[in-house]
Amino acid sequence: MFTGIVEEQGEVVALEQLGEAARLAVRGKIVTGDAGHGDSIAVNGVCLTVVTVEGEVFTVDVMRETLERSSLGGLASGSKVNLERAVRADQRLGGHIMQGHVDGVGTILAREPGEHWDDVTVALPADLNRYVVEKGSIAVDGVSLTVTKVDATSFGISLIPTTLQLTNLGAKQPGEQVNLEVDVIAKYVEKLVAR
Repeated sequence: MFTGIVEEQGEVVALEQLGEAARLAVRGKIVTGDAGHGDSIAVNGVCLTVVTVEGEVFTVDVMRETLERSSLGGLASGSKVNLERAVRADQRLGGHIMQGHVDGVGTILAREPGEHWDDVTVALPADLNRYVVEKGSIAVDGVSLTVTKVDATSFGISLIPTTLQLTNLGAKQPGEQVNLEVDVIAKYVEKLVAR
């Protein structure tokens, strides 16, 4: 489980294609501090399992399913990524409950810089629209954010200075893709009500 409070921006060292899978190597000083084989680290909101740790670089295997459902396949050496270790039971839950299971990929449609924050509009896949509500939570590239507006095809978020400085969302521009994870509680409620 994750909270969407990004611990650091890491950098992709390599993305090795392995047929229907890939091996991703990422540099992250903070997340590798206590990481070991089998630990979970969210990379742009995708929960991945650590294979190796060498100094400040960890590797993870990315299966075809993950490559098809997320934007990870588009990463390259030098790409900046948001990193978060799995939450411990004795930590504060600063963002919202996240699984690191990406529901879809959105595209940044517009970005309006403000005096202290940026307003960003993201295209919303039609099959996810029913889970997104104004003032609800959504994870965008692994960052826990509050939805400021929503319509049939898009939603809005506001990025505060901390988010702009400490995550890759500070540099993302219109046309770029982002991983989306909707509120898991909404999905469970939908299934229970449908019964």
